[in-house]
Amino acid sequence: MISTLKDAWKIPEIRKKINFTILMLLIFRLGSNIPVPYMDKEVIKSIFESSQGGLLQFLDLMAGGTFSNFSIFATNIYPYITASIIIQLLTIAIPRLEELAKEGEEGRKKIGRITRYSAVILAIIQAVGYTLGFFSSALESTGTLQKLIVIITLVAGTSFLIWIGDLITEKGIGNGISMLIFVGIISRLPAELIKTFQLVAAGSLKIGKVIVFGIVFLGIIAVVVALQEGERKINVQYAKRVVGRKMYGGQSTHIPVKVSMAGVMPVIFASSLLALPQTITLFFKNAAVSAWITKWLTPQGSIGIWIYSILNIILIMFFTYFYTAIQFNTVEYSKNLQQNGGFVPGIRPGRPTSEYLNRVVSRITFVGGLSLAILASLPIILSKIFNMNVNFGGTAIIIVVGVALETVKQLESQMLMRHYKGFLK
Repeated sequence: MISTLKDAWKIPEIRKKINFTILMLLIFRLGSNIPVPYMDKEVIKSIFESSQGGLLQFLDLMAGGTFSNFSIFATNIYPYITASIIIQLLTIAIPRLEELAKEGEEGRKKIGRITRYSAVILAIIQAVGYTLGFFSSALESTGTLQKLIVIITLVAGTSFLIWIGDLITEKGIGNGISMLIFVGIISRLPAELIKTFQLVAAGSLKIGKVIVFGIVFLGIIAVVVALQEGERKINVQYAKRVVGRKMYGGQSTHIPVKVSMAGVMPVIFASSLLALPQTITLFFKNAAVSAWITKWLTPQGSIGIWIYSILNIILIMFFTYFYTAIQFNTVEYSKNLQQNGGFVPGIRPGRPTSEYLNRVVSRITFVGGLSLAILASLPIILSKIFNMNVNFGGTAIIIVVGVALETVKQLESQMLMRHYKGFLK
């Protein structure tokens, strides 16, 4: 990874993209420390301290501290992620959206605009919930204008982050939305480590538990890397064809099928959906509803931790299959092979090839999705068994490692593309 970054830095075009990405991420971190007007930070701090871990700390970790600071980016990028989930699921149910998805680049742009508009609507709902619901006691002024300014500021912050994410994707390195989540999690890591060392020094936390969790986290990193790098090679043979006086084809190649074709998106989507019921409790001050959701649907509940873990595994598996089906269409792949004179040895072209590819992809996706699901749920279960409050869990580690690997791969592909272009010139 380090050698790839060094080689990429030497190329002016890629160095420009890296600098642009760093600049955008610095703007994100700068905005994370600009407070929302008319909000008392001391009251918000006391709300976080009285929550004793759980959802607030998890949301704050994923948001890079913008939530506890209640900065202009407090609602973060998650309305956009939720909107993406909804729109992609509706693509299957609504024929018009399905048609747009098949229209190529122009259709994807239209779906992107619909997703952004939906994200702004969700951001408005979330901002109203925070301002008039859970954090209403932190309002320094109860005037309508002041409340409206707080809501507009939060919505504008989310809209700005969506714009920055799109700019990074277009002009920088990596997926912009994933990079914002990545930097947000990384920025909280030093504080979490310092807090752990302080607890160990004070005797509140045993060093043995920390070592066990350290080994688990290293194991998660190793498995995530193996999943990202692992692939199944399906052999493909191309028949010889005579065109004029020249002979084409006859060569052997392979189709690389990734074990984790969907990357970290299933984990991000699953964590966003599971946080939704808990987020709703922040909007209302109904103690009975909040206690019921905490008991049954959160890792803090004695029963909820098992329900939460099971739902986490199911959702990650679902989104893994869903994303893989979008990225790897076995029917289209078999058609393209048949049209170009290619075939899988021992498998007839056409429908049998499609069915074979579908079987292979389904088995590999099952292994990849189940592995991601277990890795994401393992630290949650262990923290309950060892009675530890672990905010930097498996989900955060998978996202960080996955985004880092994807970004390095994109750098490598851009370097390779530039090399071929230079060779052709």
